[in-house]
Amino acid sequence: MSRIAYYRVSTGDQSVEAQRQALGGGFDREFEDVGVSGAIMAAERPGFAKLLSFVREGDTLYLYAIDRLGRDALDVQAMVRRLLEMGVTLDVRGLGVIGRGVGELIVAVLAQIADMERQRIKERCESGREAARAALAATGRTHKGKESLGRPKAANAAEVAAWRRENGASIKQTMERFKISKATVARYCCA
Repeated sequence: MSRIAYYRVSTGDQSVEAQRQALGGGFDREFEDVGVSGAIMAAERPGFAKLLSFVREGDTLYLYAIDRLGRDALDVQAMVRRLLEMGVTLDVRGLGVIGRGVGELIVAVLAQIADMERQRIKERCESGREAARAALAATGRTHKGKESLGRPKAANAAEVAAWRRENGASIKQTMERFKISKATVARYCCA
């Protein structure tokens, strides 16, 4: 009978430490997915897949929040049911132990809210992209003052390619000269 914790954050620059501290520690095993969207099905996430192969009947799985399982309502509900059928107890911070019946109903409602939030995030992102495109077309700059959409250019591609060709330079020399990555040199010079 193991005490198991699962943590998930959506981006690589986030940390699971706040979740770990909130759950208090003392776990036999901890599994995590860092930089993995809640839109990815739980069983397809590397950390959660390892968790599924580890858990056994009688184990307790601790979660910071139900949306750490995911933001797809049907997947969350199916995963909760699967874990309960395996004999795993789910303990969600602030909710307590999730059981059959009322516990599953609460999970269903919370999973729907998480799913709705995922849709709202997508809508806000698309709205921001549309505003950036419109501002770029009208003024030559995005609504946040950038000169282009996406990542800024590391260097002028034509200039890099011409310099490399004229000097017979290696990729490494070109990287050092323009302070750009190997992938950027390859993209600018070998495409």
